[in-house]
Amino acid sequence: MIEGARYGHTNLIAADWRALARFYEELFGCQLVPPERDYVGPELDRGTGVPGARMTGVHLRMPGHGPTGPTLEIYNYSEQLERMPTAVNRPGFGHIAFEVTDVADARRQVLAAGGTAVGEVVTLTTRAGRHVTWCYVTDPEGNVVELQSWG
Repeated sequence: MIEGARYGHTNLIAADWRALARFYEELFGCQLVPPERDYVGPELDRGTGVPGARMTGVHLRMPGHGPTGPTLEIYNYSEQLERMPTAVNRPGFGHIAFEVTDVADARRQVLAAGGTAVGEVVTLTTRAGRHVTWCYVTDPEGNVVELQSWG
């Protein structure tokens, strides 16, 4: 086990980092962690493996974890590859999840803010007998977001 390991943040590469950050702030209550980031130079090139890289963006504190909780890091590269089509079953990081009070209402709000529906709202029973109501939607850039409520 790696000594001192602790979850820090998840990174999301955006076409428009400002608009996507606003989406997560307004809908999920994520909070800006200043300052805005703007990285360029030989260290960034070496660290990312991307020659001539420039990254701009921001960290947003995730809701429900207090002032030192983990963040969602939303960045934009000056040159980006084409986005793959959205798919919930593609290997790799699949989605980000938010617990909400009312999944159907949260879904309506995400769709009204430019997100899209991936599936329907469903309720499953776990092996432990707990009920979870959930659905997948996307943010305005096509990143998958799970909305869930435990009952």
